Amino acid sequence: MRLRTLVVFASGNGSNFQAIAETIAREGWPIRIAALFTDRPRARCVRRAQFLGIPVHAFSGRTHPDRETLFRAMAEHLDRLEPLDLLVLAGFMKILPPWFVRRWEGKIVNIHPSLLPAYPGLHAIRRAWENREPFTGVTVHLVDEGVDTGPVLAQARVEIREGEPLHALEERVHQVEHHLYPRVIAQLLGILARDPLSPSVTSP
Repeated sequence: MRLRTLVVFASGNGSNFQAIAETIAREGWPIRIAALFTDRPRARCVRRAQFLGIPVHAFSGRTHPDRETLFRAMAEHLDRLEPLDLLVLAGFMKILPPWFVRRWEGKIVNIHPSLLPAYPGLHAIRRAWENREPFTGVTVHLVDEGVDTGPVLAQARVEIREGEPLHALEERVHQVEHHLYPRVIAQLLGILARDPLSPSVTSP
């Protein structure tokens, strides 16, 4: 099977990034993470990449003072890494410009901590918890020009337990993310069977 190549975009802790890398290694999938792209050079995801031996390309506000300059620089670096099979957003906190999405249309995937279309945007877990919803979840979707509006690939439901503190719920949601995201990526790349990619909700 041909080696597949992806780039991960992250802005913060990088736990999904590490889960993807470790799952690829553990399962022996023919996937190479060519680089981590980040807009926050001091974020923990950078240290995770260094530990894993994955190259880091950092684009800070100091060197790229506006959004357009930053994404043009990212695009130039991505062009040098082509051919790429997938761009994986894993806690990347900037909205991609429309031209960038069109450039890699159908090759950009994101994970969101809710059952979209419910609770798009920031603080999705907290908002569901504060509203005392019976459940929340995780969605993996392709990226389009909207915010968390792209086609859903897979979802997993997470019950919100009575009296559960927010941090405990967040931890359980992250555990589901770490399990689901690498497998959907492998499905998209044709390494695992694609049948489970039909939009569905499963309970952890």
